[in-house]
Amino acid sequence: MPRKAISRQLRDEVAQRANHRCSYCQSSHAVGVGMVIDHIIPISAGGDNAPNNLTLACFRCNNFKLNHLNAKDPETSEIVPLFNPYTQEWHKHFAWSQDYTQTIGKTAVGRATIGLLKLNDPWWMGARRL
Repeated sequence: MPRKAISRQLRDEVAQRANHRCSYCQSSHAVGVGMVIDHIIPISAGGDNAPNNLTLACFRCNNFKLNHLNAKDPETSEIVPLFNPYTQEWHKHFAWSQDYTQTIGKTAVGRATIGLLKLNDPWWMGARRL
């Protein structure tokens, strides 16, 4: 069955809810980072186009997330759910380093999401320095 298109109105609502920032890395579309609508629970895992299953993500985070729902916490080796930007608050799971170049995981969910999405790889850290 073909995937149902997401309306322009719903795309705009999702972008506004995310403050026009990637819900994962917090990059702004204003600095030229391409954004897409991400299915928090992927269609392949039973997700749908309901507003509470959609969020804004940059191309980079979306490409690393793919259809993952869980990832390994590097501190405990436990498999935990990824950060859900619709039901969870970013600041409860993540913080910024003092120089704002690294994302710090405050919880297992935060650490696992950082690892899977490679939020602290050299590319991101260089971009944040700029």
